Amino acid sequence: MDILLKVLLVIFSIGLIAVVLLQKGKSAGLSGAISGGAEHLFGKTKARGMELVLERVTVGLAVGFFVLSIVVAVVLD
Repeated sequence: MDILLKVLLVIFSIGLIAVVLLQKGKSAGLSGAISGGAEHLFGKTKARGMELVLERVTVGLAVGFFVLSIVVAVVLD
């Protein structure tokens, strides 16, 4: 059980790193970081195609990674 959980955790972490690196940057520089949030919330353009798939996969992998991290910490303690 220990080995299975650790292997799953490594797979989720590598997958999360790969998916994040595949995504494009939303904006560049400090001014883009400040105005980028407003554009994301109030912008009329929606993510479509590959961007939407990568965003959803990122959320799924992140949730799985956090849950597995907590499970590994509790079970292996």
